[in-house]
Amino acid sequence: MGVTPCSRDLPRRVATISVHTSPLDQPGTGDAGGMNVYIVELSRRLAAMGIEVDIFTRTTSSSLDPVVEMEPGVTVRHITAGPFEGLSKNDLPAQLCAFASGVLRAEAVHEPGWYDIVHSHYWLSGQVGWLAKERWGAPLVHSFHTLAKVKNAALAEDDDPEPTAREIGEAQVVEAADRLIASTSAEAGELVSLYGADPARIATVAPGVDLDRYRPGSRAAAKALLGLALDDVLLLFVGRIQPLKAPDVLVRAAAELVARDPSLRSRLVVAVVGGPSGTGTRDPERLDALARELGITDVVRREPPVSPDRLVAYYRAAEAVVVPSYNESFGLVALEAQACGTPVVAASVGGLRTAVRDGESGVLVTGHAPGDYARVLDRIIRTPAERDRLAAGAAAHAARFGWAATAAGVLDVYRDAAEAVRATPLAASR
Repeated sequence: MGVTPCSRDLPRRVATISVHTSPLDQPGTGDAGGMNVYIVELSRRLAAMGIEVDIFTRTTSSSLDPVVEMEPGVTVRHITAGPFEGLSKNDLPAQLCAFASGVLRAEAVHEPGWYDIVHSHYWLSGQVGWLAKERWGAPLVHSFHTLAKVKNAALAEDDDPEPTAREIGEAQVVEAADRLIASTSAEAGELVSLYGADPARIATVAPGVDLDRYRPGSRAAAKALLGLALDDVLLLFVGRIQPLKAPDVLVRAAAELVARDPSLRSRLVVAVVGGPSGTGTRDPERLDALARELGITDVVRREPPVSPDRLVAYYRAAEAVVVPSYNESFGLVALEAQACGTPVVAASVGGLRTAVRDGESGVLVTGHAPGDYARVLDRIIRTPAERDRLAAGAAAHAARFGWAATAAGVLDVYRDAAEAVRATPLAASR
């Protein structure tokens, strides 16, 4: 990826804050997911334009170097705040003062005005970004990625609600940020209706997908790479194993498919790619126990998070990718799968209504009844022409979401935030 010279109206340096998860972490387990991908890809595109990006994240191991060059122009700075391991997201508010102190010390070695923009991700980072904005006089742009009030309104039966402290913290960040980035118009509306955000301070910028990596390819070659037979029927779930993501819906739907057509059992492979996260860590074997209970252990294939190249093979080999989440602010897995030319069967919630074009690139299902997913999947499996039609639509739909477009949209938000701050009386007096 070549470097485009940075024009004078672009920021020179961006301080990106990601307290609870590092861009160096493998997506698909723990707290690493779509937000990690977002930060990495956005930072890479900004660096390609000549903008320096420093990513501040919490140190989670004594083996981590304090400063890591992720690639030219993108530096990850590890901040010590609390014990390296054993802290959940709910434990981290108590460490925000220590984390903020480390961020401010890192900036203090430079002349004033070193960072032109602070971009925080998730509400914990927004609390730190708020302090950095006040100390540095730099605009604060914030991306929530998920919202507590939205998650709490659509919990899985066995999931825990987000704490009230998070809802309060999010409201504080909404008030403090100069600009808020929403992934979809629906999220923008939620910020206004649930948190009282000023619509004039909200910009909608869709996340992207790496169209160079995730692209259509040979299904036969992908199946061979994964050790599958050419006539195997692969149904795929990719993501963290937790109630929010609802991988159990796919497992239950698969059991219904086998019950309807026992001859399918010998060809059906349900791959669940990802590791336990959140409340899913309390019973990491639960999905395996469910497969045993339903009598389909021979059908379900578990795999931990995989490399991007192997993930591409899974996407290409799949008959369909299933995303039955109870809530998604966008749904990068759905976008990656479609970019590989694979239809997506997803819950009709949140950002998935934007990430998937219902009836054209995949199918949106209302609710989480396994039988409803089984009926859609059965139609895709039994009707190759329908699957091919959706596959073509999937690739065409995903092509609208390159990361270059995301970076351009975010840069517009940075410019807008900087202009707004410069126009305030306080900024003019400095």
